[in-house]
Amino acid sequence: QVQLVESGGGLVQPGGSLRLSCAASGFTLEYHGSGWFRQAPGKEREGVSCIDASGGSTYYADSVKGRFTISRDSAKNTVYLQMNSLKPEDTAVYYCAAPVSCSDYGPMPLSASWGQGTQVTVSS
Repeated sequence: QVQLVESGGGLVQPGGSLRLSCAASGFTLEYHGSGWFRQAPGKEREGVSCIDASGGSTYYADSVKGRFTISRDSAKNTVYLQMNSLKPEDTAVYYCAAPVSCSDYGPMPLSASWGQGTQVTVSS
């Protein structure tokens, strides 16, 4: 049974940092692309970032480019999203999903499993 568990969300002031983690079980992340999505209240889900199976190709939405970094630790079967210089508009529930197709158009779920989500709130 595939299970993805996100952690690392919380309340942070503008300009602060958080690192989200997505631990997978029943599924080997390094064989597939994985991605991070977010959904703010009243808004559609947005593909934020993804990493392909090789780990050599990544994607970032324009809204987070230069501030967020996706990475993967194959030994821990975990994908991370390092978020720096956070802004109030980054406030959302963040979800990881796998497998995804990761391209220049962003992450595309492929009958993906989803985590339960972790709340990120950026506020002073």
